[in-house]
Amino acid sequence: MKAKVYFTRDITPEKVVELYNKLGVQLPGKVAVKVHSGEKGNQNYLHPEFWKPMVEAVHGTIVECNTAYGDASGGVRDNTDSHWKLLEEHDWTKYFDVDLMDAEGPDVVWDIPNGKVLKKNVVGKDILNYDSMLVLAHFKGHPMGGYGGALKQLSIGCASRAGKALIHSAGKTDDRFETWKEHASKVEFPEAMADAAMSVAEHFKGRIAYVSVMKNLSVDCDCCAVAEDPCMKDIGMLASLDPVAIDQACIDLVMASDDPGKEHFMERVTSRNGIHTIEAAAELGYGVREYELIEF
Repeated sequence: MKAKVYFTRDITPEKVVELYNKLGVQLPGKVAVKVHSGEKGNQNYLHPEFWKPMVEAVHGTIVECNTAYGDASGGVRDNTDSHWKLLEEHDWTKYFDVDLMDAEGPDVVWDIPNGKVLKKNVVGKDILNYDSMLVLAHFKGHPMGGYGGALKQLSIGCASRAGKALIHSAGKTDDRFETWKEHASKVEFPEAMADAAMSVAEHFKGRIAYVSVMKNLSVDCDCCAVAEDPCMKDIGMLASLDPVAIDQACIDLVMASDDPGKEHFMERVTSRNGIHTIEAAAELGYGVREYELIEF
């Protein structure tokens, strides 16, 4: 069975809502809206003004978690105090209710009995306060994962600081100060991401939707304080109920582009074995790589 992926080349705040409405779903109860809030100094992240109509349409709460790395990477989101200050500086708190889900412990531990690499995922405890989730992803490159999209938002995005350390170390340690010694291989890391993403997707099964925006297409993630400028022109926006299909569709749209910058972008993806995240997620069975792209 092919998944439906809706696609528009128009990139506007209003079009995000129209795109979401094509899915024909209404997320129930209290809605967690997962975004990438942008690292301090990053120039490519999607600002809160862009997402405002969509978040308001679902009466959602912006959710984020602390990062595993701080000063060494130039980032400030690795502790609650400085992360909150950045959320204020980036105007997220100006427009929305914001929940830093792992601001206070204890973290929530979810078992992953069928995981390829991870047997548990550690997420911010506040995730239990929500009935459904809307994943608003900025599709772009990533220094370690090759690319970042819906699956990354589910995995690293929802993991607490300890959970991020587990993913980056392929389950070897939840100590962020030891993670650099235990970095996962190019096979283990994408599989760990797929494992972690599965636990979140399964938790919200039937109550989760995905929107991905292919804008500011840098090879670097919004988590980079110093990121490379975009290497490709903007492509468009997608929506789906399937996280695997929407990531696959984003990759395919890059590959189909005649933009000369796509070679640089795809070198980042392939050199990090990024597509293996999609492969592993499909093998785990919570999404499919086959899709129908419905352009409007």
